[in-house]
Amino acid sequence: MIEQPVFIALDFPDATTTCKFLEPFSDLVEKPALKIGMELFYRTGPEFITELRALGYTIFLDLKLYDIPNTVGRAVANISKLDVQYLTLHAAGGKRMLEAAVANKSDALKLLAVTQLTSFSEAEIQEIQLTTATIEESVAHLAELAYSAGIDGTISSPLEASLIKLHTNDRFLRITPGIRLAGDAAGDQVRVTTPAEAKKLKSTGLVVGRSITKSTNPVAAYQRVVNEWRK
Repeated sequence: MIEQPVFIALDFPDATTTCKFLEPFSDLVEKPALKIGMELFYRTGPEFITELRALGYTIFLDLKLYDIPNTVGRAVANISKLDVQYLTLHAAGGKRMLEAAVANKSDALKLLAVTQLTSFSEAEIQEIQLTTATIEESVAHLAELAYSAGIDGTISSPLEASLIKLHTNDRFLRITPGIRLAGDAAGDQVRVTTPAEAKKLKSTGLVVGRSITKSTNPVAAYQRVVNEWRK
């Protein structure tokens, strides 16, 4: 498994578009890790995951599971058979749901719990979730909940990575989306940083979408992110 992974978020509508995007990456000695979200997975299904694995890609399946414990447990058992390396679920599903996921996963699968979406501001979280908790309080609580249930790490803004480390331990994964290269637009993300800033904030892995996928030279943009992240 790749240490300190940089996942490219493949937010494409279909397999054809995705494969065309990936063509220039085929010559790299170390293939990038790939994040497959709901949009692409629901269109292409498990077969496309199998194809990408056969090509040697590390796969992060971002489905953000949230349901009753039995349903999530059975879903994780089925997803484990796809030989993906990472899978997301919502920490807000509660400890019993998280424990059901842990009990049904394969040894090779890392489970990542979503704390608060990077598209949310603190005001939105408080309004939608009917809470007076700050972002930091909410993220710390959900990270502790996931850690206590045996989850491998979290998905959160890099701005909360140091806080999560403080409330868990150094081995707990802190994978952070909301990454932009300097000068790139934030888009619909609210809590964003550069790769270098994320490293200082104690992220252990990055998810990068538009800064790579919308670049005129995606391979160069990816390498710039990796170099900035790992230097």
